[in-house]
Amino acid sequence: MSYEITGTLVKKYETETKGESFRVRDFVIKANDGGQYDNFVKFQTTQDRTAIVDDLNEGDEIKVHFDLRGRQWQEKYFTNLNAWRVEKMSANATPSAAPAADSFNDFPTASTTDEPTAEASDDLPF
Repeated sequence: MSYEITGTLVKKYETETKGESFRVRDFVIKANDGGQYDNFVKFQTTQDRTAIVDDLNEGDEIKVHFDLRGRQWQEKYFTNLNAWRVEKMSANATPSAAPAADSFNDFPTASTTDEPTAEASDDLPF
């Protein structure tokens, strides 16, 4: 099951090599969840995915796609947020399908005199 979250990149750590060939890299975002308190979320990337934050800078607005990973070791339980894709959010992006503000002026607006007549409500089949 995958999830996504948007936020501001706060910290990206260096890639660490564990064992002979296993690579891991963490990064932290401040989530845009609108809560009263700051919500800092730490993600982990592994192997070839450690490079997905290379081109990002602290302070960038990003969307993180991730999975929850849990494991047990010596009667202890661990949970990781495994990031597999990161998208940089454009600060001045506007939806390309959004019509220009002037195009809304072509449509008539409703007024209080546009109320349906009583005859129109009597023709319902039920």
